[in-house]
Amino acid sequence: MTGKSGRCLCGDVTYEFTGAETWSTYCHCESCRRNTSSPVTAFFGVPLAAFRFTGKAPAVYRSSPGVRRLFCARCGTPMAFEADRYAGEIHLYAASLDHPEAYRPQSHVHTAERLPWFDVKDELPRFPRSG
Repeated sequence: MTGKSGRCLCGDVTYEFTGAETWSTYCHCESCRRNTSSPVTAFFGVPLAAFRFTGKAPAVYRSSPGVRRLFCARCGTPMAFEADRYAGEIHLYAASLDHPEAYRPQSHVHTAERLPWFDVKDELPRFPRSG
């Protein structure tokens, strides 16, 4: 498999996928903020059929029923999000890409949970919940 790739901070967990992302967004929800210790999270979706981990397997934290957050067991880098409600898809954090400068978000989601002191000035669509 060749295509886009990414990794954690220490390089233990690596991945690659082929094809285009199915979507990309900034998420402002409290769960993503707490998982990444950031005011907003940039991530994108990829079909599981086009994705694979190529290094060590990530550790898994079940943050709520039907939700799995994947991270590097060595350095703690958040790597991915999987949920039963998004079967057949994996959500990856844009900053984990080997070339994150190519990332192009399409929207903002969960803006009802946005921190009042953080605002991104752009013209992207905004959705109070998921888009």
